[in-house]
Amino acid sequence: MSETVALISAVVIPAGTAVSAKGDGPAVEICSAESRVFLLDLKISEAVEQEYIELSLFGSPDGTQWATQPIAVLPQRFSAGEYPTLVDLSGAPAVNFVKVHWDVARWGRGDQVPRFVCGATLREIPVELLKELRAEAASRK
Repeated sequence: MSETVALISAVVIPAGTAVSAKGDGPAVEICSAESRVFLLDLKISEAVEQEYIELSLFGSPDGTQWATQPIAVLPQRFSAGEYPTLVDLSGAPAVNFVKVHWDVARWGRGDQVPRFVCGATLREIPVELLKELRAEAASRK
C-alpha cells in the first residue's frame, strides 16, 4: 500500500481580485514540501491596454523576516491569459515560507491607474512526476 503525501496547494491571490496597486499575498508554509518544486499559476481575466503586472516570490525562514531580494521573478504580463511558471526551490533549503508580491503600472493617455482582475495559485509538483520528467529528459539526450 502506498503512502499518500499531502501536497502543498495555496491560493496566493484569490480568483477575481481587482488589482490596481502593489501588494502582497499571504505567507505560505512550504517546509513540509517533499519536492520543493512548485507551479505558480497566474490567471488574468481582465486587463486594459498599456499596463503590466509583475509577480515576485519572496522567501523566509520563519514567516516574519522576509528576504530583501525575490527568489523568483515572473515576466511582466500585459494581457488576459493563464501564465504558469515552475519555481524550483530545491536550492533554497532555508526557505520555509513564501509569499507573492505584485507590482503594477500603467502608462499612456487617460487614467493612469492600472487595473487587472486576476488570481494566482501555488502548487507543489509531486516527486514522482519530477522523477518521470527527469528520466524522460535524460533519455532524450
